[in-house]
Amino acid sequence: MALTKQERRYRIKKRIRKIISGTAEKPRLSIFRSNKQVYAQLINDLEGTTLLAVSSLDKEISEKEGNKSEKAALVGKALAEKAKAAGVSNVVFDRNGYLYHGRVKQLADAAREGGLKF
Repeated sequence: MALTKQERRYRIKKRIRKIISGTAEKPRLSIFRSNKQVYAQLINDLEGTTLLAVSSLDKEISEKEGNKSEKAALVGKALAEKAKAAGVSNVVFDRNGYLYHGRVKQLADAAREGGLKF
């Protein structure tokens, strides 16, 4: 029987999360994309805490014009700026079961341009 999109993504997500884990020095950059928005957060898995989070619903990002991919790039850039301010430069990228293209790739590339290393 064929898997639904959600089941397939969940299986891929579990396979990725077996390998990837974030620490205080090198947190996990986890992204989530809904149909309209994109969210990104830096997570310390050892303590189970979120260090910082940015989404396309934030006021400075939602006010700007652009399509969903352009807003994902703005989220990546804002995340990189906040991470630098918090003293984080290296992260582990968790694509959360999504394919690495479109909004996921835009966010990752913008975060790299902003100074994050992964």
